[in-house]
Amino acid sequence: MQDAKSSYTRSMSIVRNIAAISKGMSITFKEMFQPTEVENYPDGPGPTRGAVLQERFRGAHVLQRDENGLEKCVACFLCAAACPSNCIYIEAAENTAENRISSSERYAKVYNIDYNRCIFCGYCVEACPTDAITHGHGFELASLNATNLVMRKEDMLVPSVGMPGELAAHSDSIK
Repeated sequence: MQDAKSSYTRSMSIVRNIAAISKGMSITFKEMFQPTEVENYPDGPGPTRGAVLQERFRGAHVLQRDENGLEKCVACFLCAAACPSNCIYIEAAENTAENRISSSERYAKVYNIDYNRCIFCGYCVEACPTDAITHGHGFELASLNATNLVMRKEDMLVPSVGMPGELAAHSDSIK
């Protein structure tokens, strides 16, 4: 009796395995003949070239300017202090009457973010009292060279072209 029961269990096990494999293969064959759905990332239009970004996406950092075209960063070091991975390096300098970089008395002479260490947590953005640093939509940060992943202030700063104060000064020089 025991022998008949064990042979029945073995044969049912084989049948179940064959059924599971055939079910999996049927799904595979069904999907094989369906059209492929892809986003048009590498060749799409616009700055993101077809990539769809969510509203809360945390991309590469951007240093903002105020409405006069001056840098918002006042070198308070709060972003560097809030960073858990210690990837932000800042050197402060004093503004002068002749050379005005920010609206405050200090500005960030050096502002580096090491993306080799950055975890994109957003603590630096939350800590900034002047909203000088934000997350942008840049997502192509991959590099084979680790030194290319240290972003400097010049790389992250929003261009000053198109700011109201600069447009007026630029239009005066054209006339």
